Amino acid sequence: MKLPPLNTLRVFDAAARHQAFGKAAEALHVTHGAVSRQIRLLEESLGMALFERRNRGVFLTDQGRQLHDLTRALFEQLASGLAKLRQPAADAPLVLSCEPTIAMMWLIPRLPDFQRAHPGVQVHLYAAGGPLDFAAQGVDVALRRNDFEWEAAMHAERVCEEWTGPVCRPGLLGAAAGDVWDGLPALGSATRPRAWRQWSQASGRKPPKRTGPVYEHFYLSLQAAAAGLGVAIGSALMACDAVRDRRLAAPCGFARDGSAYFLLSPRPCAEDPRAAAFLGWLRREAAASLRDAAATGPAPDQSSAS
Repeated sequence: MKLPPLNTLRVFDAAARHQAFGKAAEALHVTHGAVSRQIRLLEESLGMALFERRNRGVFLTDQGRQLHDLTRALFEQLASGLAKLRQPAADAPLVLSCEPTIAMMWLIPRLPDFQRAHPGVQVHLYAAGGPLDFAAQGVDVALRRNDFEWEAAMHAERVCEEWTGPVCRPGLLGAAAGDVWDGLPALGSATRPRAWRQWSQASGRKPPKRTGPVYEHFYLSLQAAAAGLGVAIGSALMACDAVRDRRLAAPCGFARDGSAYFLLSPRPCAEDPRAAAFLGWLRREAAASLRDAAATGPAPDQSSAS
Protein backbone atom coordinates (compact mmCIF):
# COMPACT_ATOMS: atom_id res chain seq x y z
CA MET A 1 0.00 0.00 0.00
CA LYS A 2 1.30 3.46 -0.91
CA LEU A 3 1.79 5.57 2.22
CA PRO A 4 0.15 9.00 2.43
CA PRO A 5 2.41 12.07 2.59
CA LEU A 6 4.14 12.30 5.98
CA ASN A 7 3.04 15.91 6.46
CA THR A 8 -0.63 14.90 6.28
CA LEU A 9 -0.02 12.43 9.11
CA ARG A 10 1.78 15.10 11.14
CA VAL A 11 -1.14 17.53 10.70
CA PHE A 12 -3.67 14.79 11.46
CA ASP A 13 -1.82 13.87 14.67
CA ALA A 14 -1.93 17.50 15.84
CA ALA A 15 -5.63 17.84 14.97
CA ALA A 16 -6.47 14.56 16.72
CA ARG A 17 -4.45 15.53 19.79
CA HIS A 18 -6.15 18.94 20.12
CA GLN A 19 -9.57 17.81 18.85
CA ALA A 20 -9.74 21.11 17.00
CA PHE A 21 -8.37 22.29 13.66
CA GLY A 22 -7.86 25.81 14.98
CA LYS A 23 -5.67 24.72 17.91
CA ALA A 24 -3.74 22.38 15.62
CA ALA A 25 -3.10 25.29 13.28
CA GLU A 26 -1.74 27.38 16.17
CA ALA A 27 0.54 24.54 17.30
CA LEU A 28 1.88 24.02 13.78
CA HIS A 29 2.09 27.75 12.97
CA VAL A 30 -0.11 27.39 9.89
CA THR A 31 -3.59 28.57 8.94
CA HIS A 32 -6.85 26.84 9.78
CA GLY A 33 -7.39 26.34 6.05
CA ALA A 34 -4.03 24.62 5.65
CA VAL A 35 -4.97 22.10 8.36
CA SER A 36 -8.34 21.44 6.72
CA ARG A 37 -6.69 20.85 3.33
CA GLN A 38 -4.14 18.40 4.74
CA ILE A 39 -6.85 16.45 6.59
CA ARG A 40 -9.00 16.30 3.45
CA LEU A 41 -5.98 15.12 1.41
CA LEU A 42 -5.28 12.37 3.96
CA GLU A 43 -8.91 11.24 4.02
CA GLU A 44 -8.98 11.08 0.22
CA SER A 45 -5.70 9.17 0.18
CA LEU A 46 -6.98 6.60 2.67
CA GLY A 47 -10.52 6.52 1.33
CA MET A 48 -12.12 6.99 4.75
CA ALA A 49 -13.46 9.73 7.00
CA LEU A 50 -11.24 10.47 9.98
CA PHE A 51 -13.29 13.26 11.54
CA GLU A 52 -16.98 13.95 11.92
CA ARG A 53 -17.86 17.64 11.44
CA ARG A 54 -20.85 18.64 13.54
CA ASN A 55 -21.96 21.58 15.70
CA ARG A 56 -18.97 23.62 14.50
CA GLY A 57 -16.64 21.02 16.02
CA VAL A 58 -14.67 18.00 14.82
CA PHE A 59 -14.69 14.54 16.39
CA LEU A 60 -12.61 11.48 15.57
CA THR A 61 -14.36 8.59 13.87
CA ASP A 62 -13.54 5.00 14.86
CA GLN A 63 -11.01 4.86 12.02
CA GLY A 64 -9.63 8.22 13.13
CA ARG A 65 -9.06 6.97 16.68
CA GLN A 66 -7.27 3.87 15.37
CA LEU A 67 -5.07 6.01 13.12
CA HIS A 68 -4.30 8.39 15.97
CA ASP A 69 -3.05 5.46 18.07
CA LEU A 70 -0.65 4.69 15.22
CA THR A 71 0.52 8.26 14.60
CA ARG A 72 1.01 8.98 18.30
CA ALA A 73 3.27 5.94 18.67
CA LEU A 74 5.02 6.77 15.39
CA PHE A 75 5.93 10.34 16.32
CA GLU A 76 6.90 9.44 19.88
CA GLN A 77 9.25 6.77 18.57
CA LEU A 78 10.62 9.18 15.95
CA ALA A 79 11.26 11.87 18.57
CA SER A 80 13.00 9.38 20.85
CA GLY A 81 15.17 8.09 18.01
CA LEU A 82 16.18 11.58 16.92
CA ALA A 83 17.08 12.50 20.51
CA LYS A 84 19.44 9.51 20.62
CA LEU A 85 20.97 10.50 17.28
CA ARG A 86 21.62 14.01 18.61
CA GLN A 87 23.27 12.68 21.76
CA PRO A 88 26.95 13.62 21.46
CA ALA A 89 29.64 10.97 21.72
CA ALA A 90 30.94 10.50 25.25
CA ASP A 91 34.43 11.72 24.21
CA ALA A 92 33.23 14.68 22.10
CA PRO A 93 34.54 18.06 23.34
CA LEU A 94 32.11 20.50 24.92
CA VAL A 95 32.21 23.63 22.76
CA LEU A 96 31.64 26.69 24.95
CA SER A 97 30.98 30.22 23.72
CA CYS A 98 31.96 32.75 26.36
CA GLU A 99 32.18 36.54 26.59
CA PRO A 100 35.85 37.47 26.04
CA THR A 101 36.52 39.44 29.25
CA ILE A 102 35.11 36.86 31.64
CA ALA A 103 36.84 34.14 29.63
CA MET A 104 40.26 35.83 29.95
CA MET A 105 40.03 37.12 33.51
CA TRP A 106 38.01 34.41 35.26
CA LEU A 107 37.18 31.25 33.32
CA ILE A 108 40.48 30.27 31.70
CA PRO A 109 42.49 30.40 34.97
CA ARG A 110 39.97 27.97 36.49
CA LEU A 111 39.54 25.54 33.58
CA PRO A 112 42.46 23.33 34.69
CA ASP A 113 40.49 22.61 37.88
CA PHE A 114 37.51 21.51 35.80
CA GLN A 115 39.71 19.30 33.62
CA ARG A 116 41.20 17.62 36.71
CA ALA A 117 37.73 17.03 38.15
CA HIS A 118 36.31 15.84 34.82
CA PRO A 119 39.20 14.38 32.77
CA GLY A 120 36.79 12.87 30.26
CA VAL A 121 35.29 16.24 29.28
CA GLN A 122 37.40 18.51 27.11
CA VAL A 123 36.20 22.12 26.88
CA HIS A 124 36.84 23.96 23.62
CA LEU A 125 36.48 27.70 24.17
CA TYR A 126 35.02 30.06 21.58
CA ALA A 127 35.29 33.74 22.60
CA ALA A 128 32.16 35.68 21.64
CA GLY A 129 29.37 37.71 23.21
CA GLY A 130 25.75 38.59 22.52
CA PRO A 131 23.26 36.59 20.40
CA LEU A 132 24.41 33.33 18.85
CA ASP A 133 23.34 30.53 16.53
CA PHE A 134 24.26 27.21 18.13
CA ALA A 135 23.98 25.14 14.95
CA ALA A 136 25.75 27.59 12.64
CA GLN A 137 28.62 28.19 15.09
CA GLY A 138 28.92 24.58 16.23
CA VAL A 139 28.46 25.58 19.88
CA ASP A 140 27.07 23.33 22.63
CA VAL A 141 26.66 25.87 25.46
CA ALA A 142 27.19 29.61 25.93
CA LEU A 143 27.98 31.67 29.01
CA ARG A 144 26.21 35.02 28.73
CA ARG A 145 25.05 37.92 30.89
CA ASN A 146 21.36 38.73 30.39
CA ASP A 147 21.99 42.15 28.84
CA PHE A 148 20.21 41.10 25.64
CA GLU A 149 17.12 39.06 24.75
CA TRP A 150 17.66 35.49 23.60
CA GLU A 151 15.18 33.25 21.82
CA ALA A 152 12.47 31.69 23.96
CA ALA A 153 13.38 28.26 22.55
CA MET A 154 16.81 28.40 24.21
CA HIS A 155 17.31 26.72 27.55
CA ALA A 156 18.79 29.08 30.15
CA GLU A 157 20.34 27.95 33.44
CA ARG A 158 21.10 30.72 35.94
CA VAL A 159 24.72 30.63 37.13
CA CYS A 160 25.03 33.64 39.44
CA GLU A 161 24.19 37.32 39.84
CA GLU A 162 26.49 40.06 38.63
CA TRP A 163 28.16 42.24 41.28
CA THR A 164 30.10 45.32 40.25
CA GLY A 165 32.15 48.02 41.97
CA PRO A 166 34.92 50.57 41.40
CA VAL A 167 38.44 49.16 41.03
CA CYS A 168 41.77 50.91 40.74
CA ARG A 169 45.48 50.38 41.34
CA PRO A 170 46.20 49.73 45.03
CA GLY A 171 47.35 52.78 46.96
CA LEU A 172 45.97 55.18 44.38
CA LEU A 173 43.12 56.42 46.58
CA GLY A 174 43.38 58.21 49.89
CA ALA A 175 41.30 57.85 53.01
CA ALA A 176 38.35 59.62 51.41
CA ALA A 177 37.85 56.92 48.77
CA GLY A 178 34.33 56.84 47.39
CA ASP A 179 33.63 60.51 48.20
CA VAL A 180 36.45 62.56 46.72
CA TRP A 181 38.24 59.89 44.64
CA ASP A 182 41.37 62.07 44.91
CA GLY A 183 40.54 63.65 41.55
CA LEU A 184 40.85 60.36 39.64
CA PRO A 185 38.81 60.06 36.43
CA ALA A 186 35.99 57.56 35.99
CA LEU A 187 37.03 55.20 33.20
CA GLY A 188 34.25 53.96 30.93
CA SER A 189 33.61 51.02 28.62
CA ALA A 190 31.65 51.09 25.37
CA THR A 191 30.35 47.58 26.04
CA ARG A 192 28.91 48.62 29.44
CA PRO A 193 28.02 52.29 29.00
CA ARG A 194 25.67 52.38 32.04
CA ALA A 195 28.03 50.64 34.47
CA TRP A 196 28.83 53.68 36.62
CA ARG A 197 25.18 54.79 36.80
CA GLN A 198 24.01 51.29 37.74
CA TRP A 199 26.63 50.97 40.46
CA SER A 200 25.78 54.41 41.85
CA GLN A 201 22.08 53.52 42.03
CA ALA A 202 22.79 50.13 43.62
CA SER A 203 25.33 51.37 46.19
CA GLY A 204 23.99 54.83 46.97
CA ARG A 205 27.45 56.34 46.35
CA LYS A 206 28.43 59.05 43.92
CA PRO A 207 30.87 58.30 41.09
CA PRO A 208 34.00 60.42 40.46
CA LYS A 209 33.19 63.91 39.20
CA ARG A 210 35.92 63.78 36.62
CA THR A 211 35.11 61.78 33.48
CA GLY A 212 37.90 59.80 31.89
CA PRO A 213 38.29 58.02 28.56
CA VAL A 214 35.82 55.40 27.33
CA TYR A 215 37.52 52.19 26.24
CA GLU A 216 36.20 49.96 23.50
CA HIS A 217 36.04 46.84 25.66
CA PHE A 218 35.40 46.14 29.34
CA TYR A 219 38.73 44.34 29.58
CA LEU A 220 40.62 47.44 28.43
CA SER A 221 39.02 49.66 31.08
CA LEU A 222 40.08 47.18 33.78
CA GLN A 223 43.62 47.08 32.43
CA ALA A 224 43.71 50.87 32.40
CA ALA A 225 42.57 50.93 36.03
CA ALA A 226 45.32 48.46 36.99
CA ALA A 227 47.83 50.71 35.23
CA GLY A 228 46.77 53.66 37.39
CA LEU A 229 44.95 55.64 34.72
CA GLY A 230 41.79 56.06 36.81
CA VAL A 231 38.93 54.18 38.43
CA ALA A 232 36.86 51.66 36.45
CA ILE A 233 33.76 49.68 37.24
CA GLY A 234 34.77 46.05 37.58
CA SER A 235 32.79 42.85 37.74
CA ALA A 236 33.40 40.98 40.99
CA LEU A 237 33.96 37.78 39.03
CA MET A 238 36.44 39.39 36.67
CA ALA A 239 38.27 41.39 39.33
CA CYS A 240 38.39 38.92 42.23
CA ASP A 241 41.76 37.37 41.27
CA ALA A 242 43.39 40.75 40.66
CA VAL A 243 42.03 42.06 43.99
CA ARG A 244 43.29 38.99 45.82
CA ASP A 245 46.74 39.35 44.22
CA ARG A 246 46.73 43.11 44.99
CA ARG A 247 46.91 44.09 41.33
CA LEU A 248 43.61 45.90 41.83
CA ALA A 249 41.83 47.37 44.85
CA ALA A 250 38.07 47.47 45.36
CA PRO A 251 37.76 50.33 47.89
CA CYS A 252 33.95 50.29 48.00
CA GLY A 253 33.31 46.59 47.62
CA PHE A 254 30.73 45.35 45.13
CA ALA A 255 26.96 45.69 44.69
CA ARG A 256 24.39 43.82 42.62
CA ASP A 257 23.82 45.54 39.29
CA GLY A 258 20.54 43.72 38.50
CA SER A 259 21.91 41.39 35.82
CA ALA A 260 23.00 37.77 36.01
CA TYR A 261 25.02 35.17 34.15
CA PHE A 262 23.32 32.24 32.44
CA LEU A 263 24.47 29.11 30.66
CA LEU A 264 22.47 28.90 27.43
CA SER A 265 21.98 25.75 25.39
CA PRO A 266 19.72 24.51 22.59
CA ARG A 267 18.45 21.67 24.80
CA PRO A 268 18.36 21.04 28.57
CA CYS A 269 21.80 20.61 30.12
CA ALA A 270 20.43 17.59 32.01
CA GLU A 271 20.24 15.73 28.70
CA ASP A 272 23.98 16.15 28.08
CA PRO A 273 26.26 14.76 30.84
CA ARG A 274 29.11 17.05 29.70
CA ALA A 275 26.97 20.19 29.96
CA ALA A 276 25.46 19.08 33.27
CA ALA A 277 28.93 18.56 34.78
CA PHE A 278 30.13 21.92 33.49
CA LEU A 279 27.04 23.75 34.80
CA GLY A 280 27.44 22.33 38.29
CA TRP A 281 31.13 23.21 38.38
CA LEU A 282 30.44 26.69 36.99
CA ARG A 283 27.91 27.48 39.71
CA ARG A 284 30.25 26.31 42.47
CA GLU A 285 33.19 28.32 41.11
CA ALA A 286 31.10 31.46 40.66
CA ALA A 287 29.78 31.23 44.22
CA ALA A 288 33.32 30.78 45.58
CA SER A 289 34.61 33.75 43.57
CA LEU A 290 31.86 36.03 44.82
CA ARG A 291 32.63 35.02 48.39
CA ASP A 292 36.31 35.77 47.78
CA ALA A 293 35.46 39.16 46.28
CA ALA A 294 33.41 40.06 49.35
CA ALA A 295 36.21 38.94 51.67
CA THR A 296 38.99 40.93 50.00
CA GLY A 297 37.36 44.35 50.35
CA PRO A 298 34.49 46.14 52.07
CA ALA A 299 31.54 43.80 52.31
CA PRO A 300 28.69 44.26 49.81
CA ASP A 301 25.58 46.01 51.08
CA GLN A 302 23.91 43.26 53.13
CA SER A 303 20.45 44.73 52.56
CA SER A 304 20.79 43.93 48.84
CA ALA A 305 22.35 40.53 49.52
CA SER A 306 19.45 39.21 51.56
